Amino acid sequence: MHKKIWLSLAQMGGKEQQFVKEAFDTNWVVPLGPNVEGFERDLQSYIGGNKNVVALSSGTAAIHLALIQLNIGPGDEVICQSFTFAATANPIKYIGANPVFIDSEPDTWNMSPAVLEEAILDRIAKTGKKPKAIIPVHLYGMPARMDKITEVADKFGIPVLEDAAEALGSKYKGQSCGTFGHFACLSFNGNKMITTSGGGALVCTTLEEANKTKFYATQARDNAPHYQHSHIGYNYRMSNICAGIGRGQMLVLEDHVTARRKNHQIYRELLQDFAGITFFDNPSNDFESNHWLTCIIIDPKITGFTKEALRLRMEAENIETRPLWKPMHLQPVFADCNFYGSGVAEKLFDQGLCLPSHTNLTRKDLERVVDQIINMIKTQDIL
Repeated sequence: MHKKIWLSLAQMGGKEQQFVKEAFDTNWVVPLGPNVEGFERDLQSYIGGNKNVVALSSGTAAIHLALIQLNIGPGDEVICQSFTFAATANPIKYIGANPVFIDSEPDTWNMSPAVLEEAILDRIAKTGKKPKAIIPVHLYGMPARMDKITEVADKFGIPVLEDAAEALGSKYKGQSCGTFGHFACLSFNGNKMITTSGGGALVCTTLEEANKTKFYATQARDNAPHYQHSHIGYNYRMSNICAGIGRGQMLVLEDHVTARRKNHQIYRELLQDFAGITFFDNPSNDFESNHWLTCIIIDPKITGFTKEALRLRMEAENIETRPLWKPMHLQPVFADCNFYGSGVAEKLFDQGLCLPSHTNLTRKDLERVVDQIINMIKTQDIL
């Protein structure tokens, strides 16, 4: 059996243990501490945009706390991209609100600005009130058309909460993903661009919002000598140990972005002569995806095989691949939610596959993955 080729593994840069050791040496092994503050500064500097970053336990926690600060509650509606991971939509339900799912546009795979406006107008007509927030996602690191999305949002006075969990290092028209919305979430899960083993961050527009995020994330303790609470709080702050890993990862973030983009380019180079395989590429020079995961669309009418047939072949060869996210409006848990669109996300899910993309893959590893695709194509030709 060949060695396992994983989809997306974390890779340490070498300095992570130094920051973690400092935490142990100074006994800062609890939430908060110098590494947390340092990690937040590093993130703020990296994304720019005069934003304020608060390190949290997960990207999901970041979305949850943003929705709370946007004063969203039971019965409210929140517009959410359908083509995404469940963590984007779940926090809407945490607070008793209802997701309204929006289809994607074919080139970016992200929220369609045209469908977004149609949905807002229809929700106002049907409910008498506008949705309380809009959550676009930069899927697989590809920037959404944030200028068009924010233009629609501003027209109706609806705040935007960016899900940039997969897009650290990506830019749209020269601006970092995570700096377009009033709030944005980042993720440092084990398979993301950088990791803190688990963790995330909320990007806030104002210092006041950042301080309020810290307040809610540390059990909402009032300013009193005793433990007094006037608000419901959460245990969402990042630990000093995890933040130490993050500080080390920030030193190699650009290397990780470069490596993933190189993987994508090699895949394209090796498969450029084969019809029926389409890559998820930057639509124009306005887009600078980090190519967190290299994704392909398989047209079975041309290739003669489905994405599931290829996934199973890869699995038999000890290669991990993954179908694209199943759209939220197709998930049983959201079956009663409204959806606006024409089936773009459904088609992408039906035909799309994520290829191994982590930063320490060799060209030989990539060639082994591509060989399975080429062999599938040649097998169909013989048949």
